[in-house]
Amino acid sequence: DHGVIGTGIDMSQLFTEQAKIRAEELGVADQIKFIHGDAAGYISKVKNDVAACVGATWIAGGVAGTIELLLRSLRTGAGGIILIGEPYLRQLPPTEDVAKGCLANSISDFLRLPELLASFGHLGYDVVEMVLADQNGWDRYEAAKWLTMRRWLETNHDDELATDVRAKLTSEPERYAAYTREYMGWCVFALMAR
Repeated sequence: DHGVIGTGIDMSQLFTEQAKIRAEELGVADQIKFIHGDAAGYISKVKNDVAACVGATWIAGGVAGTIELLLRSLRTGAGGIILIGEPYLRQLPPTEDVAKGCLANSISDFLRLPELLASFGHLGYDVVEMVLADQNGWDRYEAAKWLTMRRWLETNHDDELATDVRAKLTSEPERYAAYTREYMGWCVFALMAR
């Protein structure tokens, strides 16, 4: 309705195909282009009003590098918005083992929310909006993955990955409840250059 167009990039062939199907269902397939590939280093040929990276800041070595990369796809001048989806620490893990239970390499992999917000300012950006997942939303997101794994196992029990998927489905609910749910949060931040 508003003439919005977009490009999405994902390394997962499955996610790219599912996105195309969903765009068709919503009647917006002619407005969205999906690229199956690695977004690391991707710079749009057409400058955009919004550039986003949701949950993959590793594409440019972390938050700071990803903001710099996204900036290169934004229209010059005032008004461009960068969206960054990033986990943060709800509380500091008491040990490195707990941090690893949160799927981090170490406690220092993530910042607490106030520190993450301050880091955007240090990089020269104002936070103009943020949408935090509450624990119920986080639970729904994680549990949906378990259902997907279960359904996949029912139809792919002979697949070479079935043993690994079964092990993950068996361990993941408990790991999530013990670690991620208690120590990690998730937010999408909208940033504008100062």
